[in-house]
Amino acid sequence: MRSYRIAGATVNQTPLDWSNNIAHLKQVIKLAKEAKVEILCLPELAITAYGCEDLFLSEWLPEKAKSFLPALIAETEGILTTLNLPIRHEGKLYNCSVVVQNKAILGVYAKQYMALDGVHYEPRWFNPWPVGVVKEIELFGESYPIGDITFDIEDWKLGFEICEDAWRGKDRPACRLFEKGVNLILNPSASHFAMGKTWDRHDLISNSSAFFECTYVYANLLGNEAGRMIYDGEIMIAQHGKMHLRSELLSFEDVHVDWVDIAPDQSIAPSPEKVAPVIPKEEEFPQAAALALYDYLRKSRSNGYTLSLSGGADSATCAVMVAEMVRRGVSEIGKTAFLSKINRADWEGLTEKEIVGKLFNTAYQGTVNSSDTTLNAAKTLAESIGAKFYNWTIDDSVKAYTDTIEDVLERKLTWEQDDLALQNIQARARSPIIWMLTNITNTLLLTTSNRSEGDVGYATMDGDTSGSLAPISSVDKHYIRQWLHYAEKELGYSGLAPINVLPPTAELRPSDQKQTDEDDLMPYHIMVEIERLAIKDHRSPKEVFELLVKEDLEPADLLKTHIIKFYKLWSRNQWKRERLAPAFHLDEFNVDPRTWCRFPILSAGFIEELQEL
Repeated sequence: MRSYRIAGATVNQTPLDWSNNIAHLKQVIKLAKEAKVEILCLPELAITAYGCEDLFLSEWLPEKAKSFLPALIAETEGILTTLNLPIRHEGKLYNCSVVVQNKAILGVYAKQYMALDGVHYEPRWFNPWPVGVVKEIELFGESYPIGDITFDIEDWKLGFEICEDAWRGKDRPACRLFEKGVNLILNPSASHFAMGKTWDRHDLISNSSAFFECTYVYANLLGNEAGRMIYDGEIMIAQHGKMHLRSELLSFEDVHVDWVDIAPDQSIAPSPEKVAPVIPKEEEFPQAAALALYDYLRKSRSNGYTLSLSGGADSATCAVMVAEMVRRGVSEIGKTAFLSKINRADWEGLTEKEIVGKLFNTAYQGTVNSSDTTLNAAKTLAESIGAKFYNWTIDDSVKAYTDTIEDVLERKLTWEQDDLALQNIQARARSPIIWMLTNITNTLLLTTSNRSEGDVGYATMDGDTSGSLAPISSVDKHYIRQWLHYAEKELGYSGLAPINVLPPTAELRPSDQKQTDEDDLMPYHIMVEIERLAIKDHRSPKEVFELLVKEDLEPADLLKTHIIKFYKLWSRNQWKRERLAPAFHLDEFNVDPRTWCRFPILSAGFIEELQEL
C-alpha cells in the first residue's frame, strides 16, 4: 500500500466571529493543499467555535453555521477534510463532522457521547447520536447519510470519534469501529488545556492506535476562544502504538497544519523531529497564560492591562505573565504580526520592554501598614519588565471612611474590636482609584486572586477581588510561590528576587503585628493537600483526615484543626466564589462555580461531618 499525506490542523476561533473563523478555515485548508495533504482533520465545532454556550440553543446559530458550508466545500478540491459544526436534525441538535472530499459531501458523522464533567456541560446543548443508527439528512437539496457511519477511502476505512467519544473506555466508538475493520480514525477535538493534561492525551492516542490496530489522528482547537477555556492546538498522529507526529502547543499563530506521510501498513519508524517533546508544567504555565492574555486582549479590543502591584507573590505572577505575553508573542510570530493583531502597528520601532510599558500599568497603593520592603519589591519588578509604575497612598481615603462610620456609631474603631472591618476598608479603598486608572486608559483590570484564596475566602470583596479578569485564580498559592523561584532563575526575571524572599502577607494590620497569610490561615502546602481531597476528590472531612494523617505532614491534632478550619471557611465563602472575575482554566480543576465546581451558597456547613471528625 502506498503512503498518504495525512494531517491535523488547528485554528484559533471566536464565537460569532464568522468572517475570521471562516477565513481561518479557508487558510488552513489552503496550507494543507499546498503541502499536498490528502486527508485533513480539523478541530471540533471549528466553524462556530466551541464556546458559544447557550447560543447553541437558538434556531438561527446552527443554520448560519451551515450557510458557510458551500464556501468551505468549494475549497476542498483534491483533499478530504472535516467541516465541524452543530447541525439540527429532526428537531434535535447534534455535534457533527461533515466529511468532504474533492468539493463533495460524503456524509455526516454525529458525536455519540456528551462531556458532562469538570468544565463541560455539553448535554445542555447537544443530543448524543444513538449507537449504530444511520439516517438521511438533506443539505442544499441533496440527501446524505448522517449518524454512526464510516467511509471507504482507497486503502483506508475511515471512522470517527469526536473528543469525548474517545474517553468512554469500553463503550467508546473505536471499539465498534475496530470490529468494522476501520484502520483510520479521525478525532476532531475541543479539549481544554490543563497543566500536565497532554500526557493523558498522548497515552490515549498512542494506546488507541495500538489497541485498535489503526492510524489515529487527533486535532484540537487553539487559543483563548471565549474568555475562560484555553485550547492548546495539540495535533497528534499515531499508528500501531507509535507516535508519528506531535505538534508544539499553545501557538500564537491563528492557524497551523502538521502532517506525516504514512501507509496503512506502515513499517517505517517515526521521525523524531516530527514529535515535539512534552514540556514540564513550569513551562506550560506561562506559555498558556501568555497566550490566553494575548487573545483576551485582542478579542476584547482593549488597550492593555492594569494591575495593583503589591509586592507580593500573586500580583508578581500576574505581572510576569503580561511580560511573557509580549516576550513569547514577539519571539514566535514576530513584532510586526504581534502588534498588528492588537492594532498597534505604530509601535514597530519599540523594544519588547517598551511595548510592555505601552500595554501595562501597575500601581503600588500603600497605607501606613505597608512597608518600604514591599514598595521597593513592586517597583523593582515593574521597572525590570518595563511596566509603567505608579505609587500613591490611600490613607486619606481610609481615614474618610473610618471617620464617617465612627461618627455614625459614636465610637472609635479599634483593632481589638474591629479587626476585619479595618483590614477590609483598606483593600476596598484601593479599588475605586485603580478602576479609575483602568477606565481612563481603556485597559483591563487584573485581579490577583489565587485558588487557595478562593477556597477559604481570603480576599476582600470589592477590594482585592476587583477586576475584569483573574488570570491565576485556578492555580494554588503553594505552586505560585514555587513557580516564582523558577521564573527568577530559569526565565531570567531577576526583578522577582526581592519578592521571592518575602513571606506572603496582606499588610493590612499594623506592622508590629507581623501579619502573614499562613498565620491567618494555615501553611499553604497543607492547604493544597486538604483542597485536593476535599474539593477535587469530593472527600468528607473524616476521609480527608484518615488519608492525610498517613502522610505525616504535621501533628495529627494540628492537621485536624486545619481540616476543620478549611471546611468551615469553604462553606461560608461560596458567595465570594460566585462573584470572582472570569478566570483562565489552567490547572486540572478550579473553584469557579461557573465552570468546574458548584457548591450551595447556603448550607449547614458540614456541621455533622465535622463533628464526626
